Amino acid sequence: MLYKISSLFLLLCLLAACQQQPAQDETVTKEQESVTPKKQRPLAFENGKFFEKDAVPMLYGGEQEQQHFNVSNLELKKEQFHYGIGRERFPALLQPGFTTVAAADSLWKDEDRFLLAYAGDEVKAYSVKDLTRHEVVNDRLDGEPIMAVYCILADLGAIYSRQYGDQELTFALSGYTYFDEEVWDGLDGFVLWDRDTESLWWPLIGRAVSGPLKGVGLLEKDKANWEDTTWGHIKNNYPQAQVLLSGQDYIRPSEWPQLTETEQLVADFKQK
Repeated sequence: MLYKISSLFLLLCLLAACQQQPAQDETVTKEQESVTPKKQRPLAFENGKFFEKDAVPMLYGGEQEQQHFNVSNLELKKEQFHYGIGRERFPALLQPGFTTVAAADSLWKDEDRFLLAYAGDEVKAYSVKDLTRHEVVNDRLDGEPIMAVYCILADLGAIYSRQYGDQELTFALSGYTYFDEEVWDGLDGFVLWDRDTESLWWPLIGRAVSGPLKGVGLLEKDKANWEDTTWGHIKNNYPQAQVLLSGQDYIRPSEWPQLTETEQLVADFKQK
């Protein structure tokens, strides 16, 4: 009997110890971001994400040296950046694939949330569930370059144009979020970057905050051309819609043509 009691006690101790072991995988996932209190999110400044190279202020952008951001004209405060997991960690799609409403209907419940964009004869639907994974989908709508975006931390979803005069910009995730207690109720919001100039953008204030395009505004599409809606509304009113395929990924580009002459673009599109 004493042996059985001792064995049971040892088993209970082992179970308690296992439950107290810290999680081994510290990779930041979207699910973790959605539940981690702001005070517990890693501050980029404290984790060495800001540094200098040849006396130029830089921000960590990935394992490769050329992925870091020049933030010499950054207007945001270093102490208010969170994370810093690398600028290619999220699959911000470049050439998204789509399916039909009929083919996708079995995958979605009527109450599932979507961003819906329409222009001319074209209608495109992006589920918020998929956008939570991609955060940015670079796309085209009726010939115009657009992007569908969603930030789970700020619950910010919108459709933007990517056409700046004669220049088309392509966007991705920087791997950072940023907060300001005086903006958006102090919620964190993702920080984007464009591949064409490597400027950083903070959608919660609607403009580029560093780099050659600092001050240029994001071009949110008129609400007459998009809506935040549900799958039930889409399938009942837009049976012709193209629906973003789930689970997409792509090979990250190793290089991208850089836009060197930005003066006219900044003059034409600087946020008023």
